[in-house]
Amino acid sequence: METKKNKWIPYLMVLPAFAVMMLVVVLPILNTVVQSFQTESGSFTLANYQYFFTSPEAFESLIFTVVEALSTMILAILFSFLLAMYLRFSKSRISRLIGRLYLLPRFIPGIVAVYAVMNIIKDAGFINRFMQLFGVVYKPGLLYDMKGIILCNLWFNIPFSAMLLSAALSSVADSYVESAKDAGCGWWKILTKIIWPLVYKDVIVAATFILMGQIGAFTIPYLTGPNNPKMLGILLYQQVNTYLDYQRAAALSVLMFIICLGGAIVYIKSNMKEEVWERGK
Repeated sequence: METKKNKWIPYLMVLPAFAVMMLVVVLPILNTVVQSFQTESGSFTLANYQYFFTSPEAFESLIFTVVEALSTMILAILFSFLLAMYLRFSKSRISRLIGRLYLLPRFIPGIVAVYAVMNIIKDAGFINRFMQLFGVVYKPGLLYDMKGIILCNLWFNIPFSAMLLSAALSSVADSYVESAKDAGCGWWKILTKIIWPLVYKDVIVAATFILMGQIGAFTIPYLTGPNNPKMLGILLYQQVNTYLDYQRAAALSVLMFIICLGGAIVYIKSNMKEEVWERGK
């Protein structure tokens, strides 16, 4: 009898956390999915989803967001990987200095950083004023365009992903690299055969976080992006606050979730492959 009572103790211990997760995560998601297939009167419809594929403005915003998110993800991973490699394998004073300073952008409030970047890249900003000192009138044309959104997002995402990749590269022992060099391997072979297999999982983690953050981004696109097409976060805000179309906003939320799910699937599959390898199957 005592054994039967103890059997329920683990379930009772996880019940509060499970109840909170159901209340604040699962139920809102289910409610959003159901609402996305409804009209204002509550009848079933697919029109909420059709709007985002048939309306030129909405479809352009969807493509605009996907292109921006993928561009930011690729560029941020590329630059942060190069930065992490430099910090890991360089022993110079400059690398040590950068290693102490590169995380500072993570401690600056987002809206403050955005306005700081805007004052540099806008047509009448610092770049323009600096070039005028040499008699050159140069307008970057970066603000209120996809390039401005990507540039601001890189400012935030490179330190974050570099931090993750630097931690991953710390698992690459110097002896691995030195042994490969002694065997006559160049840096490209060392990178592809030794370093990459040890850090690719962390690269996927960083890329997934960046992608999901970009799909739902609001502050940077709102301040630096164009009026049309716009990021999906801005479009969702307009559907709720301007048009009061909660059903269409629910459909857009589901579409954004599906886009993010693509990155999550890649991450899960990479973990599953590693688990099979660890079992030796």
